[in-house]
Amino acid sequence: MIIVPVKYGENIDRDLKKFKRKFEKTGVVKELLARQQYNKPSVLKLLKMQHAIYVQQLRANEE
Repeated sequence: MIIVPVKYGENIDRDLKKFKRKFEKTGVVKELLARQQYNKPSVLKLLKMQHAIYVQQLRANEE
């Protein structure tokens, strides 16, 4: 359960923003989307490898 402490007189939009941030950090939406269809382990491994290569290229370009 996500708990967001609300201070008296604080803007409700700021509190909603805090809630949304905490909710996204839990990863519930990502997991729900991932469970909508089955991905073979080999496909997941390939995607993970492609992501690692992409990140390495980004870091190499920064330096």
